[in-house]
Amino acid sequence: MSAFVVGLTGGIGSGKSAVSERFERLGIKIVDADLASRAVVEPGRPALNAIEEHFGPDVIASDGTLNRAALRKLVFENEAERRWLEALTHPLINQYIAEELGNASSPYVILAHPLLVETSQTRVCQRILVVDVPEALQVQRTMARDDNPESQVRAIMAAQASREQRLAAADDVIVNDKDLSHLDHEVERLHTMYLELAGVAAGDPS
Repeated sequence: MSAFVVGLTGGIGSGKSAVSERFERLGIKIVDADLASRAVVEPGRPALNAIEEHFGPDVIASDGTLNRAALRKLVFENEAERRWLEALTHPLINQYIAEELGNASSPYVILAHPLLVETSQTRVCQRILVVDVPEALQVQRTMARDDNPESQVRAIMAAQASREQRLAAADDVIVNDKDLSHLDHEVERLHTMYLELAGVAAGDPS
């Protein structure tokens, strides 16, 4: 039987990781697209070799791993390069995600994906949960977290779906502009609802 999948997304700096962590504490399997994107470019994987051949040795760190910061700077400044990278990695990421979803054993599973709305991954989800924050707060949080200039943060945001596009795709929304106790309450509320929905989908109305 296929898993009941809740797609979790939101713009950079919205707090997706904090939401994922809370669902995980409740015993829910998290399939993280960011982890998938790292796994497919680990040393020894064909994708990493292709990236080095295309972008040159500067995108490889001294320990042989991908220098993600250097690569990010290159692709977010050049749309053609970003599309080349996506064409290489997205099929590999999709395969990894499909395998992880298939192995999930919790009552439902969270697919945490920053580009859920922009990719075809919405098709595997029964619900879409968007973590929403005002754009000014996105910029502030991301600059503080990553020590990136505002221009780079805004370039990343521009490459993602707009706030309006994400909200239009949402079945459920967490507005993450308050304290952590509010976040705890919202996750617990949705967890109860998702357990009920997953039970009904599995033919167990209890």
